[in-house]
Amino acid sequence: MKKVEAVKLPPDASIREALHIIDSGAIKLAIIADEENRLLGTVTDGDIRRAILNGKTLDESIDGVYNKHPVVVGIDESKESIINLCTAKKIYQIPVVDKRGRIVRIAMLDELLKPKTRPNKVVLMVGGLGSRLRPLTETTPKPMLHVGGRPILQTIVERFASHGFTDIIMCVNYKADIIRDYFGDGNRFGVNISYILEQKRMGTAGALSLLKERPGEPFFVMNGDLLTNVNFENMLQFHLDNNAMASMCVREYDFQVPYGVVNIENGKIRSIEEKPVQRFFVSAGIYILNPACLDLIPNEYYDMPALFEKIISRGEHAVSFPLREYWLDIGRMEEYEKANREYYKVFE
Repeated sequence: MKKVEAVKLPPDASIREALHIIDSGAIKLAIIADEENRLLGTVTDGDIRRAILNGKTLDESIDGVYNKHPVVVGIDESKESIINLCTAKKIYQIPVVDKRGRIVRIAMLDELLKPKTRPNKVVLMVGGLGSRLRPLTETTPKPMLHVGGRPILQTIVERFASHGFTDIIMCVNYKADIIRDYFGDGNRFGVNISYILEQKRMGTAGALSLLKERPGEPFFVMNGDLLTNVNFENMLQFHLDNNAMASMCVREYDFQVPYGVVNIENGKIRSIEEKPVQRFFVSAGIYILNPACLDLIPNEYYDMPALFEKIISRGEHAVSFPLREYWLDIGRMEEYEKANREYYKVFE
């Protein structure tokens, strides 16, 4: 049982305030209550990400975002009943209320009931040439370039391990021996690492056709040249909550047109927009796939966008997971230098 004061908010709080509570606590939930402590609702990381996709800003009110009909239990509910309800509803915490609807505490699924490590595999694509980072990559594969005093790939492995994802597969090609010699079986990093050697370039999805064993659970796929502090547990829960076949991390990208844009209709000027800003969501190179996705991947060069297009064309459910955390694709020298400047502010 957890105290609720640290995660409680009034109904006029902002989305930003709710995010702060969700990110800073182990409960991963914010409670909305009125002045008399009556439960009005709950808000989760997934609720906020859906609101962002729908155009909400962090400074807007949480009203309209939080769940006003959460699952609750009474103060006399037994431990066994709470566990059974959590299992049936696929949730990890339930507000406990008294007969007047006032929030008393939050019942959490006992941490001891959950496995110490999670069964979901992590596939890291680390076979790229890193041509744009030459001459640094002439002797070192890009994922092994040091940022913050350690290889980029080590930070990725440690981030997954910190969330309980310890079954890691590395798809290697260029200078594969350097990666294998450094990581070995992963024991000294608290993980289990196996390797797939790409004899030829297979793309970001084609290499998955080389997996020796079919995963039994949804699994992560991530490019090996990224730095991010995204919560992988939240991403997996978002994938499961949405019953998705495939999930893609997306990042908002702004582009400002450096000129006045003239809107023309039938030769007539209708309006002029001075240097408008165009906003897009772009792929962030992190994915979760259900095992059934492997049936759609040919044993040849095949990129992840092609896989998602196939999934969508078949009417399967593909969802986006908007990133609001730190993220940097280290593809060019200026990004590599930026990563080294920012590393200790983000990861230490």
